[in-house]
Amino acid sequence: MLETTTPRPPFDPELAVFLTALEARGPFTIDAAALPRMRALDVSEQELDDRLRSRGLERRSTTVPGHGGDPIDLAVIRRTGRTGPTTCVYTIHGGGMVMGHHLGNLDSYDDWLLDHDVVLVSVDYRLAPEHPDPTPVEDCYAGLVWVAEHADELGIDPARIVVAGQSAGGGLAAGTVLLARDRRGPEVLAQVLVSPMLDDRDATVSTRQIDGVGVADRQAMHFSWGAYLGERRGTDDVSPYAAPARAEDLSGLPRTYVDCGSAEVFRDETVAFASALWAAGVDAELHVWPGAFHGFTSMVPGAAVSRSAVAALADWTTRLLGEPDPVRTPAA
Repeated sequence: MLETTTPRPPFDPELAVFLTALEARGPFTIDAAALPRMRALDVSEQELDDRLRSRGLERRSTTVPGHGGDPIDLAVIRRTGRTGPTTCVYTIHGGGMVMGHHLGNLDSYDDWLLDHDVVLVSVDYRLAPEHPDPTPVEDCYAGLVWVAEHADELGIDPARIVVAGQSAGGGLAAGTVLLARDRRGPEVLAQVLVSPMLDDRDATVSTRQIDGVGVADRQAMHFSWGAYLGERRGTDDVSPYAAPARAEDLSGLPRTYVDCGSAEVFRDETVAFASALWAAGVDAELHVWPGAFHGFTSMVPGAAVSRSAVAALADWTTRLLGEPDPVRTPAA
């Protein structure tokens, strides 16, 4: 790993073992040549559906109008045979605005969300650089509008929609919720922002600390924000829907859960966003996990700090939604 010029907090010892192994495989880079591989689902859809069925869940896909009326897909995942309106969690996948898959990492919802018998909707927004700002966030907002308008069809309560995302998905979630507020769109009950990508300006201490070290780092973010915003990156010509750290008014936003690692590139923008939410009178819960790098809960789920982070989110979700439904059981 390259040394940074700015001292950084140490990595958690359990997580550092993973980084050492990752380093042995060569440097982590994001570039145009790597995007097709990084956008692919790591299992077949048939295998994914088999896994879901083994947990008593079913998936269907539907095509809806995205930005400009162009088609985008939504994946709808719910307990097999469930009836009656319930909470919808509208999820937005990560990947630096340039990669990832809307059916990826569904296992990450097991330990904190799916026991609540929600309907999970994952949006397949279009990616940069082929589809730069505003297409990704506008796709996400268009999907949210469709979900709220088709609540009866989906079996959800339109007054109980939670918007959730991690990394770039967290930034898109924050931008989508801002759009919903400003356009008087769907009512959002809460938002979950896990290590969100919020600020294109490359002006924080944590961006300098996490430069050539860790997983997602400053170099990767230069590529991602450049793909998303082009020459506008870092200028005054960037909207708060694209980079929510630029929002000057966070009043009227819903209850928010936000977290990050102490040793990740997004740390300072995440903490600043939480502080701005509090200053605006918003109910926000912030966690900064010591020694954690970006994506630690999915990459090293067995580490003590990863288990603590998932447990904290599960506790917040239970307080938001109530106790899990005891009738949900996996399929035989």
